[in-house]
Amino acid sequence: MNKIGFREALAITLENVLTLESETLSMSECTDRVAASDLYAIVDSPSVDASLKDGYAVRSHEIDHAGPYNPVRLKVIGTAAAGQPCDQVVSKGTAIRILTGAKIPEGADAVVAEEFTIPEAEIISVINNAEPGRNIFPKGCDVAFQDLVAARGARLVPGLIGILAAAGYSHIPVFKKPRVAIIATGDEVVIPGRPLPEGKLYASNLATLNAWCSRYGMPTSMDIVNDRPEVVLNMLKWAVKNHDAILTSGGAWTGDRDFVVAMLKILGWKQYFHRIRIGPGKAIGFGLLDGKPVFVLPGGPPSNLLAFLQIALPGLLKLGGYHSAGLPEMQVKLERTVSARDMDWTQFIFGVFKKEDGHTLFSPIELESRLRSISMAEGVIAIPEGVLKIDAGSIVSAQLLVWPEYPAACGGVFY
Repeated sequence: MNKIGFREALAITLENVLTLESETLSMSECTDRVAASDLYAIVDSPSVDASLKDGYAVRSHEIDHAGPYNPVRLKVIGTAAAGQPCDQVVSKGTAIRILTGAKIPEGADAVVAEEFTIPEAEIISVINNAEPGRNIFPKGCDVAFQDLVAARGARLVPGLIGILAAAGYSHIPVFKKPRVAIIATGDEVVIPGRPLPEGKLYASNLATLNAWCSRYGMPTSMDIVNDRPEVVLNMLKWAVKNHDAILTSGGAWTGDRDFVVAMLKILGWKQYFHRIRIGPGKAIGFGLLDGKPVFVLPGGPPSNLLAFLQIALPGLLKLGGYHSAGLPEMQVKLERTVSARDMDWTQFIFGVFKKEDGHTLFSPIELESRLRSISMAEGVIAIPEGVLKIDAGSIVSAQLLVWPEYPAACGGVFY
């Protein structure tokens, strides 16, 4: 199969990954889960016009000209507290003592703060005016009945959980979390924590991929298999039976010991592509095995990570119900010119961010160590197909590899 372009590969991936089913959970279990439906307010919050301050509920026009040298005397006819409304009506020459959160009594259209009153038994002297609506929190001001509070696919961050509670929810429908099998292949790789024989290396790709899945709350299993066809085959059988998606790391090319795609073919996977026009990461493959997405990732660390970030991660996010299947992005200014190796593919470049003269600069990382480059990277930019270079000072979109814990989760470029 001929190599396809990045945009086509991403579109194919998102078209063929089906979102998991939903489940309804207690609100206490929903932090950072993904809403499985549009959530509309069940109630108004607050449910009544309420006082923002301790003070007195009054008719605003009666104290229009009140001041320290022109006090307005009003008779206090009752008290209203939160959850304990006053059934008296504010009429000419009267006021009702009111506490924060209490329902505004009938007849009143303002609350004068207590610091602008002088109490004298059942009479108060008001020494400041209060226009209509002063210190009143209108009914439904936080959330109005039937307002859309959270859209399907929104990540339920703590602030959103709070407003959903105010809107009347105690249980929320959320998408199930994808269970991801991460399988590294190769006789030369060792699980971190075990003794390291001479000539071998620890499976850093395995740890990196697991960390990215963990960032999105996806439960994972991690395994390393030897470069033997029957071992790879049996691991794939087990993985597809017990998981919602599979990531393989290494064995993605056409070498003598690259068995992953061959074993997938034996198992009858539906291959959509294998190798696309991106660098690094061109050896990535994608297909479905028993209807579940399988992402075949190359073994080299930069290729492995970029293939994951650009194709596999969007696919996993689609599987988990996210409405924005990709990394958050922001506009940055290039600190220096960047060049592609080939105009016929999309070139991805790791970099770090700097602040300068009110701009966020993107500075490409140029280190010999592949792992250090990855560990230092704060963002990624792309040189699209057909472009050989992008000049210093250009404004480009950068994907964020590090970002605030809870960026604008309900809209914008963040998910």
